[in-house]
Amino acid sequence: MRLHPTAQIHPEARLAKDVEVGAYSVIGPGVSISSGTKIHDHVTIIGNVTLGKDNQIFPYAVLGGAPQDIKFKRGDTTVKIGDGNVIREFVTIHRGTTKGTGRTVVGNSNYLMAYSHVAHDCELKDNIILSNGVQLGGHVVVQNFANLGGLAAVHHFVTVGRLSFIGGLSRIVRDVPPFMTVEGNPAKVRCVNVIGCRRAGVLRDAIVALKEAYRLLFRSDIPFQDAVKELKSSHGEIKEIKYLLRFLKEIANGRQGRAREALRGEYA
Repeated sequence: MRLHPTAQIHPEARLAKDVEVGAYSVIGPGVSISSGTKIHDHVTIIGNVTLGKDNQIFPYAVLGGAPQDIKFKRGDTTVKIGDGNVIREFVTIHRGTTKGTGRTVVGNSNYLMAYSHVAHDCELKDNIILSNGVQLGGHVVVQNFANLGGLAAVHHFVTVGRLSFIGGLSRIVRDVPPFMTVEGNPAKVRCVNVIGCRRAGVLRDAIVALKEAYRLLFRSDIPFQDAVKELKSSHGEIKEIKYLLRFLKEIANGRQGRAREALRGEYA
């Protein structure tokens, strides 16, 4: 292990042999760090935190801090972070709560830019970008390949759909449909995230269908159910359309534009 002599590493912490820990970093007793991970200087990792392989944690990040929830007293809650993530300066990722899922999860190959905040009980999937200063409230789910612009603020229990794009400074109080670009205060669906879809390998026919879905669902005066029927008739065999319609159905079954808002009573 390449450990700076000023780093404070608890003897009960478990670090792979090739883990690097920089100057003045603090690693607590419940921490487990897998091979290839580099902890830069002045990083704090406390609580029950598991870090996978090949992560980079930059200065002044704090991982595993107690949740900012006034009902939380203490409990055996966790943070689990996968492989290949980049966590930049001053990022904070808080543990779960005993009345939530009990865990905060970050998947693989995510890029969390400076000052972004991942609150208690959040779940981030894979290949996500949180730009500078993005703020995620508790219990937020962010799906694969979502891209959140700088200083966007996301309400508790929101789901951010895969391959969606959120414009900077946006206020997100409703679930963000997959494949769409949203922006504003409060945010509205503005267009299809064509660039993100192309980069992720979404086929041209699917992108054309998503543009038609945007027109019918978010721009026309057609009643929602009629728009859904028309979309199923014209493009119902395309997997991206199936997923989009299923996502919107879940929103309709939730509360206040958030599918997972129905869980709030369980976590009260």
